[in-house]
Amino acid sequence: MADLFSGLIGTISNWAIPLLAGGIVLLALTRRVPLYEAFIEGAKEGFNVGVRIIPYLVAILCAIAFFRASGAMELLMTVISPLTNLIGMPPETLPMALVRPLSGSGALGVMSDTISTHGADSFVGRVVSTMMGSTETTFYVLAVYFGSVGVTKVRHALYAGLIADVAGLLAAVWFCRLVFG
Repeated sequence: MADLFSGLIGTISNWAIPLLAGGIVLLALTRRVPLYEAFIEGAKEGFNVGVRIIPYLVAILCAIAFFRASGAMELLMTVISPLTNLIGMPPETLPMALVRPLSGSGALGVMSDTISTHGADSFVGRVVSTMMGSTETTFYVLAVYFGSVGVTKVRHALYAGLIADVAGLLAAVWFCRLVFG
């Protein structure tokens, strides 16, 4: 059963992006959207947004670097690890669970380090990879995107984002246990 499910997931993941891209092109053609011009206009807007968010990005990346360099990450891992053991989450995945809501690039670094240590096909490697795809950079979104448009009251968005992150982390562990044992 697990092999069949794993094969189905593999097939879907191989075809998802090409089918999505092809579907977008077909939809644009049927609606007579000038595809190239729309792409160029979107790229220009993306560049402008990138320039506006650079200060926020630098601030959050510095905060993450300070948190890791101070040893606070290891201390927090020690305190939280009894809870993760209750849900079946490998303790080696805890840094990903903690960094992912803060920064995508920081989480990518944690994931790369974890995969180089444990291997891409290990259970730990698969869990951190699934966590990377099933959660969001909640604090980054709040700081950068909300900050770039001047939104200051983010309380409800913070709660919703953190609840979604916890649900994504739990789902990642559960699905990896289901599919990969």
